[in-house]
Amino acid sequence: MSKRDYQLSILAGLIMGLLVLPVLKAVDPEVFARFACATVPVFLVMTPLGLSIAYSLGRRAPVLWQAGKFAVTGVLNMLVDWGALASLVFLFRRYFGIDSRDFILAGVTVYSFSKALSFILANINSYYWNKYWTFGVYAGGKMKSEFFQFFVVSVLGFIINVFIASSVFMAAHPPRGFTMDQWGIIGAAAGSLAGFLWNFLGYKFFVFRSR
Repeated sequence: MSKRDYQLSILAGLIMGLLVLPVLKAVDPEVFARFACATVPVFLVMTPLGLSIAYSLGRRAPVLWQAGKFAVTGVLNMLVDWGALASLVFLFRRYFGIDSRDFILAGVTVYSFSKALSFILANINSYYWNKYWTFGVYAGGKMKSEFFQFFVVSVLGFIINVFIASSVFMAAHPPRGFTMDQWGIIGAAAGSLAGFLWNFLGYKFFVFRSR
């Protein structure tokens, strides 16, 4: 495992630790209050440790090393998506007095708008981490066509992700025992799962098929 891999794993752990905080606050404020201080240190330790294990296993099966990096990038992308979503919802509520189900544009709710922005941020993050770390693609004449392919797959993934998340969130009131914020994270989870499956297949067989 190279020095660069260690540095990037620590950076990924730091970002994930920070982004999980607004998610925890949305899911369970009591858990957030109890474990907030320990979250970042745990991710800073566990991410490089997990990758070290993947690297050791990858000596016998190289695909496991790439799978380990892909898993870290996937979790990071998910937390960029969910963390940005939760942060935007909190921002609109606290500073603008707008609830997540209120409309801010014609037919567009605060939740859908926030989910769209959070997905765009996660998608940009996904491209650079997967391209330059997971798959190790640094340059080349195919960069423009590769980016276009990535854009096509990502736009369709964006539509799937936001549609599924918004549909789940708006379909019904939260079940008993769930808050609106918790229901929003559940919607995001459904959207992320659908988008992940689409993006994985698209990146593997369309964008990075020759890697």
